[in-house]
Amino acid sequence: MSTTARVKEILGWYESDNPGTKANLARFLNQGKLAGTGKLVILPVDQGFEHGPARSFAANPAAYDPHYHFKLAIDAGLSGYAAPLGMLEAGADTFAGQIPLILKMNSSNSLAVQKDQAITASIDDALRLGASAIGFTIYPSSDYQFEQFEEIAELSREAKAAGLAVVIWSYPRGPELDKPGETAVDICAYAAHIAALLGAHIIKVKPPTEHLSLPAAKKVYEEQKIDISSLSARVRHVVQSSFDGRRIVIFSGGEATDTDGLINTIEGLADGGAFGSIIGRNTFQRPREEALQLLDQIVTIFKDHA
Repeated sequence: MSTTARVKEILGWYESDNPGTKANLARFLNQGKLAGTGKLVILPVDQGFEHGPARSFAANPAAYDPHYHFKLAIDAGLSGYAAPLGMLEAGADTFAGQIPLILKMNSSNSLAVQKDQAITASIDDALRLGASAIGFTIYPSSDYQFEQFEEIAELSREAKAAGLAVVIWSYPRGPELDKPGETAVDICAYAAHIAALLGAHIIKVKPPTEHLSLPAAKKVYEEQKIDISSLSARVRHVVQSSFDGRRIVIFSGGEATDTDGLINTIEGLADGGAFGSIIGRNTFQRPREEALQLLDQIVTIFKDHA
């Protein structure tokens, strides 16, 4: 397909990148049902690493098979598929070229207590598997945050030199934040801005709540009368915090929820100018046909706001 004006505009924001990286970023923007709109819906399946197999897949046993997720993302007309090394290796040949891939480069697990992640793949792995991007999680506020920043800075330089795009999951957590603080609007905006400063092409954060966590930030929000009264207003602020919307910011679907709750969240994200969503358990834990119907609803919402 020919590149739309919107996709050309977005690619123009990444002024330092080589043609290879821009071509890979364009693959996501020109893929599936949202092709050309500037919106993205991506399927991430790293939950087996993070939470364990039963917690991730027992609700829909077909999802134990790595091929299931490739097929789901392709048949749903999604923009991309993200997974750790082993999951991509299990289907990279069968589904080569059918959907842009994100190789998740680091992972944690529920057996650990520290807020850190291990690097589990390499740039060579991403190239070998035909991935278009690498993915990496950072935990702003954790005791390991600065080491993680240094790791993704190095991996990002290597990835961009090889023509790959960079996706950063920015999830604040650590001893200075309580649970409400992890999704507070000031913290989510800060996390998105940090990811942009670290060189991310695509930034993933959680939907922000109305809570304000940092006293110094709360004072500014109140003095400047920053609107955080609705999800759409908070999303708009997070996007603004990512270089005034010159970086692609996509949001998770939140915790596992019912269909109405999820759709309400997606509508709030779309109303606020989110570039899309990266949504896993809320789809692949459902029966396949139900998941396809739900993903079609989500894609349609973002397409209507393009």
